[in-house]
Amino acid sequence: MIEELFATGNSLIHRINPKVRIVSASGLSIAAALSNHMMILPGYLAISMILIAMARLQLARVMKRVKSVAWFLLMIWLIVPVTFDGQVVYQVGFLKFTAQGIELCALISLKAIAIVLMFTALIATMPIASLGAGLHQLKVPDKMVFLLLMSYRYIDVIEKEYTKLLRAAKFRGFVPGTNLHSYKTFAYLAGMLFVRASLRAHRVYQAMICRGFNGKFYTLDVYPPNRLNSAFLAVVVVAGLILTYIDLFRMGT
Repeated sequence: MIEELFATGNSLIHRINPKVRIVSASGLSIAAALSNHMMILPGYLAISMILIAMARLQLARVMKRVKSVAWFLLMIWLIVPVTFDGQVVYQVGFLKFTAQGIELCALISLKAIAIVLMFTALIATMPIASLGAGLHQLKVPDKMVFLLLMSYRYIDVIEKEYTKLLRAAKFRGFVPGTNLHSYKTFAYLAGMLFVRASLRAHRVYQAMICRGFNGKFYTLDVYPPNRLNSAFLAVVVVAGLILTYIDLFRMGT
């Protein structure tokens, strides 16, 4: 099972309705992604750090998530500044670093880190079942919700099936390499994995039908409306609107 490292807790964020958290994370992330002014993005980064603090998350675990994005950002910093046209500010041999390329890298980095922190604070702090309930409350189609929940549940199962198939192949003398025999063997393994996944999906569906499944999403979680949800959503909306207003009407002048 995929670990839910941040799902347990008693912070302010953990007590907010999943629907409110999904809307807040989506709205703030879209606004941050569409912003193109260097003076505005630190505001979104500050909001994301405040949300992390409100969720009382361990900084070391949060940094591990940011680290996975940092490798992607590193590739951008190595390529874009020397390939983007603009004013050259530094040159090493035939490599010319442009101011516009460096600025673009900074924009992408701030956006990526802010969005990752927002989703970590608001989405990763809820169990997958609560996420499904929140999506259901937002009128997301039931099939998409079921696809999310079932994919989460059975990714680990499919990985174990692949491990067993690969172990069986190695017991029969298979040694992975860069040759045609290895490619064919991995193709057979992939085919058998799809076959087993299909058979398991059929068995699971039959078991769900036997337990009264009728294609609807039900949850025992109850999130009655309260002032905390309303106040949190209002603060997020106001903060997002202020930054968007400054971005569109103040920075554009």
